[in-house]
Amino acid sequence: MRTVDPVKHAEKKRHITDTAAGLFAQKGFERTTVADICKAADISTGSLFHYFPTKRAIFREIFVQDAEDNAQMFAKARELSPWDGVLLMVDHLCVPALDRSVAGLVLEVVAQASRDPELWELVGRNEQVMRDELAELLRQAHEAGQITLPVSALTAASWAQGLVDGLYGRLIDPDFDATEQVSTLRLILSRFVGAPAP
Repeated sequence: MRTVDPVKHAEKKRHITDTAAGLFAQKGFERTTVADICKAADISTGSLFHYFPTKRAIFREIFVQDAEDNAQMFAKARELSPWDGVLLMVDHLCVPALDRSVAGLVLEVVAQASRDPELWELVGRNEQVMRDELAELLRQAHEAGQITLPVSALTAASWAQGLVDGLYGRLIDPDFDATEQVSTLRLILSRFVGAPAP
């Protein structure tokens, strides 16, 4: 019986989902075909279906992997001082927005989640985990005297997420430069929670 190398298996899945995410962003979920994904990823249809039973399963996997990436980054953030950890996470969450094509994927998430209860639950769970992790870092930063935190840690975390979401929402504006605005986002958040300007 042939054994599966878990590292290579995970790398192949990531390659497929990264390729598909780019296509979903450019063409939309409905207009992207399995053949499009296979061609762009340079794999056969049989190989793709070995990893994913459907195109929708590929779309969902993007957010499973996103949650895994966030969990790894939160582990790194917890090794820093709490406020530095918050800023690390904010920067991490903003990174995809530096690629303007991500705007198309954001729109697809909204469209598809409204039709797919499993995706809706997955995205919602990811958001809740991020909010709770950010809230814990903010609470620790407050206890350490790094921030004044004029509202609850959970409320501040929700607004931090809202600021990041706003960055993604502005990508449809051709004059909006996300790269320049990440520092503004950090400044707004810092002032909101009473931290020194970054």
